[in-house]
Amino acid sequence: MRLPLSSAIAERLDVLDETGSTNAVLVERARAGTEPEFSVVMTTSQTAGRGRLGRTWVAPPGKTIAVSVLLAPPTNDRLGWLPLLAGLAMTRAVRSLVTEYPVTLKWPNDVQVDGLKVSGLLAELVPGAGVVIGAGLNLTMDESELPTPVSTSLTLVGASADDLIDRALAGYLGELRGLYEGMLAGADIRAQVTAECDTIGRRVRVELPGGDDLYGTATGIDAEGRLVVDGRAIAAGDVTHLRYE
Repeated sequence: MRLPLSSAIAERLDVLDETGSTNAVLVERARAGTEPEFSVVMTTSQTAGRGRLGRTWVAPPGKTIAVSVLLAPPTNDRLGWLPLLAGLAMTRAVRSLVTEYPVTLKWPNDVQVDGLKVSGLLAELVPGAGVVIGAGLNLTMDESELPTPVSTSLTLVGASADDLIDRALAGYLGELRGLYEGMLAGADIRAQVTAECDTIGRRVRVELPGGDDLYGTATGIDAEGRLVVDGRAIAAGDVTHLRYE
């Protein structure tokens, strides 16, 4: 598969016909010290992907992309912002492809089109090597193939299928690289994420890792990237936007 737009952005781009998990592949390579920063592993057929909170992520071959990127910031003080930064990058990439519906970011890094999920991300720390950011993006799935009733795909919301893999991947990589380099140069990533996070100001239910539910109003994102709900900082959890009290 030729991906000229994406190849021009990645430091190294490896396109796999099929793999269990692009994150697993890149994590192993990062541990071995064989990959430069901004190496990318990508496939359109992932058979054992993982989502947040231990969920599996599997999709029909050829109708999604799974992509993992290695980032190696020189210090650890802003590691918590990398997953949110990647979510913002994907939000902007999707928005460049979809013009008829609102594209929004749900904390920490789910991308929604008109309230339906089109992309999710998962970050994995590789001690001594950096952070691997994995992302899944629904490209051309039809309604019968969607994983949940609250999911969608790019073509279902009006994106053109022509060269969609390369255009979507290049859009994401370009936004990610720009945001990451900006963060290292001192840009206010918190302000940028906060400005585009649709969760802020909403009534939410947060399913916490221990199984408890927290209900309240999301009022902001703190200096470490945690969602603040009625004064409580949440580092991890599955957020649902509540439409009714």
